[in-house]
Amino acid sequence: MLSLVLLGLVCLSCSTEKDYNLSPRANFDALWHELDVGYCYFQEKLPADSTWEMMHQKYLPRISEGMSSYELFDVLSALMMELKDGHVTLYSSFDTKAYDEWRASYPSNVDRQVRFRYLGSAYRIARSLVYAPIEYNEHQKDSVGLIYYSSFSNVVGHNNINAVLQSFQNCRGVIIDIRDNGGGSLSNAFTLASHFAEKETLVGYTSYKTGPGHCEFSSPKSTILKPTKYGILWKKPVVVLTNRGVYSAANDFALFMKQLPQVTLLGDTTGGGGGLPRGSELPNGWRLRYSGSKTMDPEGNQVEFGIPPDIKVSLKESDIEKGKDTLIEEAIKVIVEKSKSTP
Repeated sequence: MLSLVLLGLVCLSCSTEKDYNLSPRANFDALWHELDVGYCYFQEKLPADSTWEMMHQKYLPRISEGMSSYELFDVLSALMMELKDGHVTLYSSFDTKAYDEWRASYPSNVDRQVRFRYLGSAYRIARSLVYAPIEYNEHQKDSVGLIYYSSFSNVVGHNNINAVLQSFQNCRGVIIDIRDNGGGSLSNAFTLASHFAEKETLVGYTSYKTGPGHCEFSSPKSTILKPTKYGILWKKPVVVLTNRGVYSAANDFALFMKQLPQVTLLGDTTGGGGGLPRGSELPNGWRLRYSGSKTMDPEGNQVEFGIPPDIKVSLKESDIEKGKDTLIEEAIKVIVEKSKSTP
């Protein structure tokens, strides 16, 4: 499972004064070796005709003892980018590098200005949740609730969620917009999702790296989503809006919600990010983060490359020009249709 916050919970191998070493070759070898023994997606990420050892041979000729720190950083970054993993990140005092093509190479399917038009000027903010009802039937005053959650790095508590859902008690359903939510704390994903689970639900499995071999993993451990014990349990229809910008803990939230019967994922396949980040420190003090576990859905499928929506919908330019959000409009239709059969 994914969370930037959990990075602080894993064991970091830190450089001591005795270990401190500015040698480009020493740092190149340290980064390559750390990933070699700890990274979890070699089989999924590298082409069939390539190996991690071949990557070492490919980039070693670019290492020289007279190179600058900037040049070394660029070579190490290029080596890491071969893994095409958004969680693989290198941090120095002068730069940070992470792979971002999981999002950048795809349509965004979101227009922020149009999204806030639906929230209107009277929206409220419950800590990290921006919310407002949307009236879609002017004569009958029917409405659905819209929740926008920008980042799971922003804390959300049960009291906040209860306040939002209480305000939507007369709505036919709820839309949760997590488009471009790049993740954050996994605990926030569990907290929010727990208010929509009527019973304990298997939402996936996690396998942890247990040894230096590329295939050494623990047996899959079940991940169970439990209903909240702290307030409102929402049973009406829910639509979660997704795009390629949904990553890491937000990807997990999409995975959790997809397993619930009253929930529909609508939009585009998420960006993925199914590995729990681990961290270490290079001899020169630069920090390295990478995926150290694998997350699977209840059927055993990897979620590293994203979670497909139940209903694929793309944002139309013609709708944007009219001030409309194609995904929100379709989500309203789904909720209206589902609410007809909801007690």
